[in-house]
Amino acid sequence: MESGKYGIDGSSTQPGIKGFKAADIEVELVQESAEKPDPNRLVFGTVFSDHMLMIHWSSARGWERPQIKPMQNLSLHPAVSALHYAVELFEGLKAYRGVDNKIRLFRPMLNMERMLRSARRACLPSFDPNELLECIKKLVAIDREWVPYSKSASLYIRPVLIGTEPSLGVKVATRALLYVILSPVGPYFSTGSFSPVSLWADPKYVRAWKGGTGDCKVGGNYGASLTAQSEAVTAGCQQVLWLYGEEHYVTEAGTMNLFIYWINEHGEEELVTPPLDGVILPGVVRQSILDLTRKWDQFKVDERSVTMNELVRAIQQKRVKELFGSGTACVVCPIGRILYKGENLHIPTSENGLKLASQILENLTDTQYGKEASDWTCLVI
Repeated sequence: MESGKYGIDGSSTQPGIKGFKAADIEVELVQESAEKPDPNRLVFGTVFSDHMLMIHWSSARGWERPQIKPMQNLSLHPAVSALHYAVELFEGLKAYRGVDNKIRLFRPMLNMERMLRSARRACLPSFDPNELLECIKKLVAIDREWVPYSKSASLYIRPVLIGTEPSLGVKVATRALLYVILSPVGPYFSTGSFSPVSLWADPKYVRAWKGGTGDCKVGGNYGASLTAQSEAVTAGCQQVLWLYGEEHYVTEAGTMNLFIYWINEHGEEELVTPPLDGVILPGVVRQSILDLTRKWDQFKVDERSVTMNELVRAIQQKRVKELFGSGTACVVCPIGRILYKGENLHIPTSENGLKLASQILENLTDTQYGKEASDWTCLVI
């Protein structure tokens, strides 16, 4: 894929190379739907719906017609670049069954735009984010009975774009596959929804670095985190607090964006999260929390760097009110303890009642499940 070959919307700048259109979808339905799981017994990401979306691409012909097919295994050449050189990326968003029984997506264009940015970073083909969203909406509409009838569960949507170049050699893929699978899910953490988690902070492992792919949703960011995650569990913690640089800047908590609600060193009540400096993934829920709290205008809201020394000092001086992570999978997740340099730092989650995190979670879930009308939601059916 040479530079300039594809426009920002996925249409080609070369004759004969085209983008895909949702209006051209070919649909093949299953003969019999699988049994739906109990929404109260879901394990995250282990059950999948009846159908999937598949769209093939080649540098010679561009995007082929989108296809909705029965859920199936992929047939890939053993030399594809996704398997050898991690030429791949993915997204994660959810469909919610509202109190009115209508199905909604939450700010899905932010996911589509982020996926497009990741595609450019991985030198994979561009696409029209609006057309991809329409394809996803059709897929969810077909598998609508897989959206749980529950306010504590949802349908997780996983779009994936992989390089399928059948050749050994580090080079830009001339073939690719975009597919979307659906999975009904409950709480992300086994401890349940809104239960405080513990973090292990050790600077010997780095999640991402400036100039890398930390701001993109590529699989390499996650596979490389497993060693640190295993050590965190061995140390008695559930997730990793990723640090960066000699100053030990806090960045992300596991796969979540991080928020600190405290009285800062200037005596101001403040909600702060690390800035989008190339190391941080621009989370959809992260952006929503910033937009929401800035609209409330009840305290200072800032995006800036915070070191572990600053955080430790604030905890010791009892200036930290709440610490929580955010993400599509968990929405909002309180943090109750950090293990750093052999010392357990207690976050007063129970003492302070998690008032802000609870308020944010309630506001976001009321929007996601249609209890509150909002232009942040997109109606599927």
